[in-house]
Amino acid sequence: MAVLSEDDCPVSDSLLACLYRSSPEGLPVLVATVPIGTRAMLAYFCSRRAHLEPLGLAIASTCSPEELYDVAGRAGWSLFERAQAGTLPEPSRSKRHRGITLACGPLRVYSDTSQD
Repeated sequence: MAVLSEDDCPVSDSLLACLYRSSPEGLPVLVATVPIGTRAMLAYFCSRRAHLEPLGLAIASTCSPEELYDVAGRAGWSLFERAQAGTLPEPSRSKRHRGITLACGPLRVYSDTSQD
């Protein structure tokens, strides 16, 4: 099993950005340029980040369960099963973020304390 640091992406930042921004039609073409061992590491790397999880599942769907297992152990099997199911887990209520609101009035009121 390959050991991958939590913070180390197995591909360059520019390739990751291209994969992230690619269209659903263009993604398979880009993924095919990544060697299979690196592809499995990339699938696991992306799947562990909420904003990259859909990309990780798409990449994992191009890997075999053995390749994902070699990279991530049992988590690799789970990743393969989720990729084959093609669904993202529903976020729990506690993890949902509230929308951003902006102040609509003054944040602080200054009083004129100077007396002539």
